[in-house]
Amino acid sequence: MTAETTSIDTLIVGAGQAGIAMSEHLSRIGVPHLVLERDRIAERWRTARWDSLVANGPAWHDRFPGMEFDGLDPDAFAAKDQVADYFEAYARKYHAPIRTGVEVTRVTRHAGRAGFRVETTDGVIDAQRVVVATGPFQRPVIPPIAPDDATLTQMHSVAYRNPGQLPPGAVLVVGAGSSGVQIAEELMRAGRKVYLSVGAHDRPPRAYRNRDFCWWLGVLGEWDKEVAGPGREHVTIAVSGARGGQTVEFRALAHQGMTLVGVTQSIDGHVVTFADDLAANLTRGDQSLFTLLDAADAYIERNGVDLPEEPHARDIPADPECVTHPLLTLDLAEAGVSTIIWATGYAQDYAWLQVDAFDEKGKPRHQRGVSTEPGVYFLGLPWLSRRGSSFIWGVWHDAKHLADQIATQRKYLDYRDAAQRRAQCAQRDAAPAPAEPNLNELGVN
Repeated sequence: MTAETTSIDTLIVGAGQAGIAMSEHLSRIGVPHLVLERDRIAERWRTARWDSLVANGPAWHDRFPGMEFDGLDPDAFAAKDQVADYFEAYARKYHAPIRTGVEVTRVTRHAGRAGFRVETTDGVIDAQRVVVATGPFQRPVIPPIAPDDATLTQMHSVAYRNPGQLPPGAVLVVGAGSSGVQIAEELMRAGRKVYLSVGAHDRPPRAYRNRDFCWWLGVLGEWDKEVAGPGREHVTIAVSGARGGQTVEFRALAHQGMTLVGVTQSIDGHVVTFADDLAANLTRGDQSLFTLLDAADAYIERNGVDLPEEPHARDIPADPECVTHPLLTLDLAEAGVSTIIWATGYAQDYAWLQVDAFDEKGKPRHQRGVSTEPGVYFLGLPWLSRRGSSFIWGVWHDAKHLADQIATQRKYLDYRDAAQRRAQCAQRDAAPAPAEPNLNELGVN
């Protein structure tokens, strides 16, 4: 596709893992399409992650079915740039029609005819269908309690790169999901005094009985669960592939020098107030760990699987001082805290998508990615069809489902009734026959 393209059957917005997977499936079934990406392919893996980030799942798991990571041990955890390179190579392998450096600024439905008007920074495109493959990490969220204090360096985790980026001094990291705990540990290992604000979370084992937790979620059917339990849609997961992959153990980090605190409730001037919920949050994390270990043991016994025992997997370190006597307030100035890193997640931003596809809270209305707005599809969102939907391999399978839905709609629209078929035949019969070639002009004697 070229810059002159003005119409297309299906337009995909975003060339990350979701957009590339969608392009592959549409190519397989012959649907003309175009992928628009405002930056580079897989840009967020390159420039919206910290320097030392690795994938949270092993290479054998966190990939598409059609290609393995080149030269990487299947049990290793791919570095962020390796992941970006992987998606670029995958796009080349399947000849994905991607135009980079083009941002979609507005999408509206045509009046009185099918399809959508798609306004971009490189002109207008007429698309019969639009696939929104922009993912869940669109707008970094910093809560309103963040202080307006010029003496503090404050940033969302999306802007963090490495310890050397920060001014000297202690650091408060707010949020202890995968990003927050990994950043906090990296800063502690770099010699910084770190305070980590820990909320409710799940804490799976990195591996158990010689199998990664991704494998356990697979054989236990957890990845394919279609509905999250009550209040479980946005549970924070503390898991890490850093340094070869280890189970996150908050108490162990505290024994190494990190100060754990509860949920950050308010900041008044230089004084931060924390909820008295640290012990309860850690206990909840322990319970999620034990639940998965118990399910794994039951699976092994039920199926007669020969895997080694791991008797110390349930060992929990003694509560450190910061848990038995929790810190409920912290004077940032007295503690020498110069930086607050907000590892507080993201919000979705669909201001550019001006169609009737959202509920009163601005969340997409869809069934397995098929929007309530005919012709609009969503891909790459958490729990789009199952628990694994926002993971690399899960996106690939969801994309196949959406491609099949698009193919089905195209078949319906291609249908012609008897009168239309007769008219087509008559039109073909009435068309003038092609002229006989002049053999003399062709040089044939």
